[in-house]
Amino acid sequence: MPLPPAPTKRAALLAPEAYLLTAPKEPKEEAQAPLPATVQPPSGATRKRAARKAPATASAASVGVTVTAPDASNQISDIASVKQARDRSTRSVPVDDATAEVSNVTPIRAVAPAGSSRKRRAAGPKKMFVLDTNVLLHDPTSLFRFEEHDIFLPMIVLEELDAHKKGMTEVARNGRQASRTLDALAAAHGAADMAHGLKLDATGQRAATGRLFFQTAPLSYQLPSSLPQGKADNQILGVVEALRKLHAPREVVLVSKDINMRVKARALGLAAEDYQNDKTLEDGDLLYSGSLALPADFWAKAGRNVESWQSGAHMYYRIGGPLVAQLMVNQFVYFEAPGETSMYTRVTEIRDKTAVLETLKDYGSAKNAVWGVNTRNREQNFAMNLLMDPDVDFVTLTGTAGTGKTLMALAAGLTQVLDERRYTEIIMTRATVSVGEDIGFLPGTEEEKMGPWMGALDDNLEFLAKGDGGNAGEWGRAATNELIRSRIKIKSMNFMRGRTFLNKYVIIDEAQNLTPKQMKTLITRAGPGTKIICMGNLAQIDTPYLTEGSSGLTFAVDRFKGWPHSGHILLARGERSRLADFASEVL
Repeated sequence: MPLPPAPTKRAALLAPEAYLLTAPKEPKEEAQAPLPATVQPPSGATRKRAARKAPATASAASVGVTVTAPDASNQISDIASVKQARDRSTRSVPVDDATAEVSNVTPIRAVAPAGSSRKRRAAGPKKMFVLDTNVLLHDPTSLFRFEEHDIFLPMIVLEELDAHKKGMTEVARNGRQASRTLDALAAAHGAADMAHGLKLDATGQRAATGRLFFQTAPLSYQLPSSLPQGKADNQILGVVEALRKLHAPREVVLVSKDINMRVKARALGLAAEDYQNDKTLEDGDLLYSGSLALPADFWAKAGRNVESWQSGAHMYYRIGGPLVAQLMVNQFVYFEAPGETSMYTRVTEIRDKTAVLETLKDYGSAKNAVWGVNTRNREQNFAMNLLMDPDVDFVTLTGTAGTGKTLMALAAGLTQVLDERRYTEIIMTRATVSVGEDIGFLPGTEEEKMGPWMGALDDNLEFLAKGDGGNAGEWGRAATNELIRSRIKIKSMNFMRGRTFLNKYVIIDEAQNLTPKQMKTLITRAGPGTKIICMGNLAQIDTPYLTEGSSGLTFAVDRFKGWPHSGHILLARGERSRLADFASEVL
């Protein structure tokens, strides 16, 4: 009989008493192989080597093999040792901490029960997530976002996915993409592997190492009579209940974007979670603000180590120290202290442990007015420096109502289109999400249909045209309005796919209502020489299933921070009216 494999390194560290209780895992094929009832005794040096290996006796005892010894004394001693090992295995023997930490050994049994290896794998740290239909319709790639954990799809989810695949909406496109993903996974494995689960990394998604399971057989469950059995949500809850009992003690978790679905699951004692992978930030207060205030004692501590020089109309400062680790390119750094000279700068370069700060242009001065508009506070001046910089291709502006986002973006756009001829025209779009109920179809062309959504554009253009025309009279104002409107195009977001904007100044208003996928679609339309400005108020999200953490505007701000050709600023103070400012605070 061949000798059993040598014990592993971790098993070799156990005490002899503890090792009698455990044995190394053997491959499934070896456990099923037929073993001879009688093994002829080894001879010579082979018998001596076998006698020195204590695990050999335990392995023989575990499989019930009778060993024929060369003489009666050896046979009696072997039988006694086997009986002693069996007696010890049936008694509860205290083990040390080292024994408890070993995970690749199992108690010795005469015959291993069928399916024991599968139970050991299922009892590991992996969870099983049951996905609701709205998760797949919200993010078609959610199947690959659960790392090493397994995913289970009830049959009713596939039925609902099929019902939502028709149409041209974003939900229908996501449904079709999810169906194609499931089809690719099934084609990569074949129908034979359905019951055993499909490997999620079969299509190249290496981050997902778990398996995808479908409901291939009916599951028995019992829900309260108050829940209608024909409703899809209740059927999914029943599947979660059945899986929890079937795979106990493995944790089975329902993942749903529906709040009421999660509440019902918790009321039934089932684990339920929201789909968190689409959230850029858990807390909206952690969003990058784009500006940083220097401490009041900055010059007293680091003033001697600051280098300064002048180039053109700007002053430059090179600073060092631990503050540099908090800075990003195009972030605004300012210093304000009582009795001290204020300084407003922007980070233009970060190298090793030093950063270069560049002073800003003061657009609050009358001589630096942009299309007749002057900035009224610190953050507005920061925003105008980004809007007027040709090296900044992407600008995001956030803030409450009345902070001047649309007015500054339009004023900077008109100046660079009509005066400086840097861009050929202004393209303005916004998410068509109404505050109340929809009023139905709108007549006319694309621009006429978008007209009711562009009230903010009309209001700001009226102010800008009046400020630029001065007292030119009715004819002068009419000519100015005609010139302005000839350079402004209003486009719908529904027809943006496949387009490329060349040398355009693109304004995306109400961007807080966009999903990350829609935001990506719009930003990738930019061609050479195009500048994109995204504006929005994260406190006024009207799109269902979107929050401050999962909004496309939050997604863009977080992903573009630190890029040398992008900038962001949070406008903190409203300038519309004292009534609007007070309403933003108390309502």
